[in-house]
Amino acid sequence: MPATDRGGPRARLHVAVLLPCHNEGIAIGRVVRAFRAALPDATVFVFDNNSTDDTVAEARAAGAVVRTETQQGKGHVVRRMFRDIDADYYVMADGDDTYDASLAPRLLDIAQRGPYDLVNCVRVETAQEAYRGGHRFGNLMLTGAVRFIFGDRVEDMLSGYKILSRRFVKSFPALSTGFDIETELAVHALELSIPIAHEQGSYRGRPPGSESKLRTYQDGWRILKMILKLVRHERPLAFFGAIGLACAVVATALIIPVLVTYLHTGLVPRLPTAVLATGIMLVGALSLTTGIILDTVTRGRRELRLLAYLGLPAPAVPDEAARQTIDE
Repeated sequence: MPATDRGGPRARLHVAVLLPCHNEGIAIGRVVRAFRAALPDATVFVFDNNSTDDTVAEARAAGAVVRTETQQGKGHVVRRMFRDIDADYYVMADGDDTYDASLAPRLLDIAQRGPYDLVNCVRVETAQEAYRGGHRFGNLMLTGAVRFIFGDRVEDMLSGYKILSRRFVKSFPALSTGFDIETELAVHALELSIPIAHEQGSYRGRPPGSESKLRTYQDGWRILKMILKLVRHERPLAFFGAIGLACAVVATALIIPVLVTYLHTGLVPRLPTAVLATGIMLVGALSLTTGIILDTVTRGRRELRLLAYLGLPAPAVPDEAARQTIDE
């Protein structure tokens, strides 16, 4: 049941395996063969992102359909994949051979039985070198921040191994350019209350000679900025309200001594301080007003995204006969 490029027929259930790659020539052939063995009826797409090694040749030799995205960054690649490939379910993984391809049928089964629009593979390390210490801490911190702000229905937010339904993919307005795309995917699911499931899967170290493209500090800072941007866009009342509250506290702290002096002497000897406190309080009031207005705008944008999501068919659910066959 191969997947097709946009515009092709969709008479039966189509599954597409999407592998974004940049200089993964050492591992990509093994990854493609593993997914073809695990999902023989699926089409494996490798999206090359300006590789300078033999990634393209190795992917084609292993039987993958190769596409190209010239804008550098995982976010650009994911946007291109979601736009160009049409399928009922999408299996998205990395091309570095760190994920267990044999888990894909189980993840697809969970997605169909729910049905779930997002099934996230929660990584379980099988080797000490699978995670660098900075990556592990950053993942916990950033996932915790998203869970605190947007909801606790997401685990291991930065995992690159996911099952996505067609209506999730086609209603997702990808705006990220780099590894912060994982954060945007998670927040999209949380904000629209999309059905999510999680399943643990092994996560191993890269093969010898392969290097991670994730930069611990630079990409961690990029992801943190994305979280702050999403808070501003999706929670404007909380974001601008917090700024307004901070301004009110500072203005109050500045004006109290001036008021005390005025009550005792009837004079305002610190006029510049009084003017400054008034200005800060006005900034706080403007910030709160901005948050109230943008909160209404955000609600309208969320409703439009939800309507786009609901305008697409729900994920396929296997009938009872198929369920019994799977169980057997």
